[in-house]
Amino acid sequence: MADDNHRGVRLLCRPKQLNTKGSDPGIHFWLVGSPFLPPLTVASFLRCIHSLPSSSLPDFHKESEDLRTLLPKGFELIGAVASGEDSDARAAVDAARSLRKLLYREGRDCQLIGAVCGSDSGDLRFFVSESGNATSLEAVPSVIEERDSEKCLWENACLLRCELPIKLPVYYALKNPTDVEKAYVQAIEALIAKLRDPQAVYMLETTNKTSLDIPLSVIIRGVQLDFYADLSKIKTLAEDDDGSNASSLSCSYFSNHSKAGSPVFSAENADTIQVSVLFNSFGTSSASTVPVAEYFPVEEEARLLVVDIKLDVLCYSSRELPLKYAVSSLIIPGLVDQLNTVQKLMLPNLLAQHPQPKSYHFSPSGILHPITVFYELSFGETEMKQVEVRRSLHSRLGLPYDRPLLRISNALDFSKVKSIGMISLQKGSTLLRDVHFGIPSSGVTGGTVSLVQGSYEYFHYLHEGYNDSGWGCAYRSLQTIISWFRLQNYTSIEVPSHREIQQTLVEIGDKDPSFIGSREWIGAIELSFVLDKLLGVTCKVINVRSGSELPEKCRELALHFENQNTPVMIGGGVLAYTLLGVDYNEASGDCAFLILDPHYTGSDDLKKIVNGGWCGWKKAVDNKGKNFFLHDKFYNLLLPQRPNMV
Repeated sequence: MADDNHRGVRLLCRPKQLNTKGSDPGIHFWLVGSPFLPPLTVASFLRCIHSLPSSSLPDFHKESEDLRTLLPKGFELIGAVASGEDSDARAAVDAARSLRKLLYREGRDCQLIGAVCGSDSGDLRFFVSESGNATSLEAVPSVIEERDSEKCLWENACLLRCELPIKLPVYYALKNPTDVEKAYVQAIEALIAKLRDPQAVYMLETTNKTSLDIPLSVIIRGVQLDFYADLSKIKTLAEDDDGSNASSLSCSYFSNHSKAGSPVFSAENADTIQVSVLFNSFGTSSASTVPVAEYFPVEEEARLLVVDIKLDVLCYSSRELPLKYAVSSLIIPGLVDQLNTVQKLMLPNLLAQHPQPKSYHFSPSGILHPITVFYELSFGETEMKQVEVRRSLHSRLGLPYDRPLLRISNALDFSKVKSIGMISLQKGSTLLRDVHFGIPSSGVTGGTVSLVQGSYEYFHYLHEGYNDSGWGCAYRSLQTIISWFRLQNYTSIEVPSHREIQQTLVEIGDKDPSFIGSREWIGAIELSFVLDKLLGVTCKVINVRSGSELPEKCRELALHFENQNTPVMIGGGVLAYTLLGVDYNEASGDCAFLILDPHYTGSDDLKKIVNGGWCGWKKAVDNKGKNFFLHDKFYNLLLPQRPNMV
């Protein structure tokens, strides 16, 4: 250990909303570090969100259940933050120690940080407890705020990922269906034992398939693993080790050493090692064996339930960690924790609702390390139970509540191809995006331009060879609007086809079954129904008696684009357009509308679209007296509201 006079806490980040003035006394944040970082290095502050009733003490049981799932292996709890005076640092250390006992189920001594936040100033003061037996705390003489936090965390680190789909056969007696829970628990326990079996085999390989020199896969056998190692005390690979023994190879064996230019340090750009579990035996036997079938007679009528589980574990590791410890101390404990989490999520409704919990990994802005979240897929993203789960996560991570940072569409995508110096998608949409960029000005003198914010895709007649000319303009406008919600990560659903839009309207009872496959036109009301059903998006509908009255709505439309940011659909008669913005002079009343016209039938040639006026500024009445909007037609304006929820 370094001399106490030179010991200091290193902060890779600062907590959000640190000022605890007016807050209840107690624990406000947990401090997260890693055995792969220098001692007393804080990688993140996670808010304590569960307290015991009528008490300032944390609900350690609920906190441990949350953090065990949330924190990838390779990160760990190293302290806590309390509000009050210096004497409250002891309470912070004690709370951190109590939570560690639940999280890690071990009693090893380690340094713990007790931080105190002044209720008035919001300043942090740090104290350190050397071990569990220490009765005194030592004030930390220096606090270093790291300038290049991402580099500090990721320069010498990598990720390990293990996907493990499992089908668990569970038998239970029909006369006593409650036995299914006992059978399920036993099946999980047997699977956990199998993960630690000496005959289990783990294959490690790189996900960097674009490298010119792809390392060979490495096989680690269960008999080579050490489940009692202390990561903070594991020695890295010796310099003279030639790597002839696969179990002695380190994670750096799979590192991409050919990265050109300035490297980008982040979870998305970290080298990732894929770990596969092979439940077979590599051992040799002198005795010949033949397949054996065992018969177990059932005394009463029974039923088979096959439980489908998809585990997905992500771990953080030093490049220098030997691979055998990466498996035994990171991957296997991560799989065990996920199995226990899935068990708790599924047991209450195993027979009735067939739960579908699945883990996703996120790297939200402002959080240096990835996090892992379980979502119940049978709920749907917009169901309130799922919304409350995300809201709780936003609270713990200090994330804003009006941005969909933890929706499924924002999860880390490991199907991306990591090439030299960048990440490129294997597949992606070929649709034109944001076609209004660079178009000529509106011609409104002294006006204020208010535009859609964020990307969208241009859907129009005959797209992908589907002939909807003459009737599908509102469908195309709806597709453009839904693409905006997709690209802003408010939803992960695919943009629906015409038939899927029609099926949705039939499912909610708005249309008869004969509507499916028809060429019947739809309007603003139907669009609002579909957005509500598929995305949970509410809409505001404005009625306008004729096109000549549209300029009277410019102020309201400008406010919509400034506050809600979403594209708008204008429908009148049998015509529909997508509105992307307005240019409005409040003093003179002069205005123009930025129209994206879905009636275009040509190829996706941006120059042709802009020069042909299919995307451009239109006035209700131009200086030649020409009317773009028909004056004798009734218009509806559909204004989708940006969800003010996580």
